[in-house]
Amino acid sequence: MSVSELKERHAVATETVNNLRDRLKQRRLQLLDTDVAKYSVAQGRSPVKFGATDLVCCRTLQGHTGKVYSLDWTPERNRIVSASQDGRLIVWNALTSQKTHAIKLPCAWVMTCAFSPNGQTVACGGLDSVCSIFSLSSTADKDGTVPVSRMLSGHRGYVSCCQYVPNEDAHLITSSGDQTCVLWDVTTGLKTSVFGGEFQSGHTADVLSVSISGSNPNWFISGSCDTTARLWDTRAASRAVRTFHGHEGDVNTVKFFPDGQRFGTGSDDGTCRLYDIRTGHQLQVYQPQGDGENVPVTSIAFSASGRLLFAGYANNNACYVWDTLLGEIVLDLGELQDSHKNRISCLGMSADGSALCTGSWDSNLKIWAFGGHRRVI
Repeated sequence: MSVSELKERHAVATETVNNLRDRLKQRRLQLLDTDVAKYSVAQGRSPVKFGATDLVCCRTLQGHTGKVYSLDWTPERNRIVSASQDGRLIVWNALTSQKTHAIKLPCAWVMTCAFSPNGQTVACGGLDSVCSIFSLSSTADKDGTVPVSRMLSGHRGYVSCCQYVPNEDAHLITSSGDQTCVLWDVTTGLKTSVFGGEFQSGHTADVLSVSISGSNPNWFISGSCDTTARLWDTRAASRAVRTFHGHEGDVNTVKFFPDGQRFGTGSDDGTCRLYDIRTGHQLQVYQPQGDGENVPVTSIAFSASGRLLFAGYANNNACYVWDTLLGEIVLDLGELQDSHKNRISCLGMSADGSALCTGSWDSNLKIWAFGGHRRVI
């Protein structure tokens, strides 16, 4: 078969695939005769109301000298690790605002960080294509340099996100610009499984974010520049369990819903979306009203009950609090007293749901706590 014939057959196959994709999209739209918000309104549900003291900034964590790109809480909720453009990881005591560790990184271009479940180690990754593990019990030298306890090398692109498997200090998952996710054995430094890459069911562009289910640690969600999110099972790496469509831009962030049966996404198309992993259906779209240009979503987090969705945006210091049932914005953290002065780049909810931490390009982190008659929502 000649090259021209192969090209012709490829073009026909591509057109067929695109037509099938369009037909599937139209069929999904026909099946979605309602959404969560419409159903909630029909049931007479009313939106969450916030008083002046119901969500307040109780701590400002100052210490970074560059943009904050990532943060993570320990499971016991009293410590936070943050990664910044200044090339340092800082571990904070969330109760006192004190720094307990300031780790100088071998590569300053860090993009992600994570605490291990036992809180004894932290992981980070970035443009060096390596996920580095640091033990917090190691002694730093006078320059603040802590020896790397393990380097997880194998990605062929930047490491965009890392997250430890819940209750397993020996395993973590990374996502990368090489279009793959990898499950690592931290003890040996070796890959356990690779998700995507040469497999046809994998992502076709950079993978930007992962979220592991708290109710089933074998499941994780990945979000990608190919506009899709995918559900994976670590016991079967050869193909994605399900692919979720709907976004029209890069999927920058993904987060499992507290019940582990749904997950949220945030995208460059300016929307957050809620999906059901059992049916594959999109349950709700959260999009700010207005005639202006769509503002990319940078990070999301759910409250303990899932009733609230916190979403950071790439314009100024906006961080909208969405009522997930009614699809309405009930609060903007950017309008509150002591809010950030620049873009909010990362969000994280404490394990018990009592506090939200935000990281910003203004080089600060802030801890927001529920007050008044609200302790947890």
